[in-house]
Amino acid sequence: MQNATGLFFSPILLKKFGPMITLFKNAGLYAPEYLGIKDVLTGGKSILVVADHIDMPQGLEVITIDCDGLSLVPGLVDSHVHITGGGGEGGPASRMPELQLNMMFEGGVTTVIGCLGTDGITRTVESVLMKVKTLRALGVSAWMYTGAYQVPSPTITGDIAKDIALFEEIIGVGEVAISDHRSSVPSVAELARITAHARVAGMIGGKAGIVNMHMGDAKDPFRPIHEVVATTEMGYRQFIPTHCNRNPYIFEDAKAYGKKGFVDITTSSYPYDMDVEIKPSIALKQLLEAGVPINHITFTSDGCGSLPSFDQEGRLVKIDMGLPSSILREIKEAVLEDQIPLEIALQVATSSPADILKLSGKGHIREGYDADLLLLDANFNIVHLMAMGKLIKR
Repeated sequence: MQNATGLFFSPILLKKFGPMITLFKNAGLYAPEYLGIKDVLTGGKSILVVADHIDMPQGLEVITIDCDGLSLVPGLVDSHVHITGGGGEGGPASRMPELQLNMMFEGGVTTVIGCLGTDGITRTVESVLMKVKTLRALGVSAWMYTGAYQVPSPTITGDIAKDIALFEEIIGVGEVAISDHRSSVPSVAELARITAHARVAGMIGGKAGIVNMHMGDAKDPFRPIHEVVATTEMGYRQFIPTHCNRNPYIFEDAKAYGKKGFVDITTSSYPYDMDVEIKPSIALKQLLEAGVPINHITFTSDGCGSLPSFDQEGRLVKIDMGLPSSILREIKEAVLEDQIPLEIALQVATSSPADILKLSGKGHIREGYDADLLLLDANFNIVHLMAMGKLIKR
C-alpha cells in the first residue's frame, strides 16, 4: 500500500490493529504548527502515518472520518488538576468532588496532571496516585505531583526524591504554596532543598523533576523563587508558578519573569473574579506582546479545585469549582476575539506543557506519538475526540 507521498506501510502491520484503525481524511492539521490539509492514520494507541494522502487496501476494517472543514489538533494537556478534589478552606462542606471523565472530554482534554492543593492534611498523595491509575485504566493519560501546599511536603515514601524517582506516575512536586496566607511560609533554604531534591530525582527517574508553585496574593510574589535562584545552582526552569493571572500586580511581574522561566495561567477562575483577574485569553496576548516566548506559557484549569474569595480579614466569602473545559474556551476566545493564530494559541495546552513536563508522546501530532486527537469546527465545537487511539466522541 502506498500513499501520495511515496511512503509504504505493511498491510500485515495494519491488520495487527484490527478494527482500531482509524483514518482521518482531509483535515486542516495543527500539530500544533499548521501543516496544511493532511490525512492521519492511527492504529492501536499510536499515530501511524501523517501524509498528504493515504489510501487503504481493500478488505481492511478501517474507520474513515471525513474531516473536510475541520481542524485536527492534539488532545489538550491540562497540567494542573485536583483529580481527587480540592477545596476545604470553608470547612468540610466546601470540599470539591473528584474529577470525572466527562469533565475532561467536554473540554477536549486527554491528559491530566494531578495534584493536591490546600488540603494536604486530610487528602493524601496515595489517593492521588490511585486516581491516576484509575484514569489510565479508563483509557486516558495521567501523571501527578507529589506534595501539597504544605512544607514539609506530604509524600508516599517519606521523601520527595524517592517518590519522583521510584513512581513512574510522579513527575515532580507541587503545588507548593508561596506568597499566600494558606502557605506554610517556607524559608528560602526549605524551597531550595525541595527544588534540589526534585531536580536530582528527575534526573535519576528520567522525569521533569519540576516544582509546581502555587502563587498567592502577596506583593512581590516571585521573590522566593528569585532568592532560590540567586543563592543556589537552581535555574528558573526548575519551577512552574501557577495562577499568574490572579491579580494585576502578579501579572505585571509575570511579564518579566516569563522571559526567564515558565508562567502558568489559570483558566477556570475567570469569570468568577472579573474585578481582579486577568482574562486568560487577554493574558496570553499581553504576555506575547511583552516578549514572553510561547513555549514558556501554559494554560491550566485548576480543575476540581476550589476558587475561593476571601475578605480583608481572610475569611472565606464564596467558593466555586474549576472545570477542565475552561481551557478550550479561552483558546477559542484567544483566536476569535484576541486575534492570536490558532497554531500559537494551541501551544499553551499542547506542546508547551508536554515539553516542559517531559510527557513522552504528548502534545504533538507526529508519527509514533500517542493518538490523542481533537477535531474542531470553525466555532471550536468538538466534533470528534480520540484518546489513546479510541474514539470517545464521534
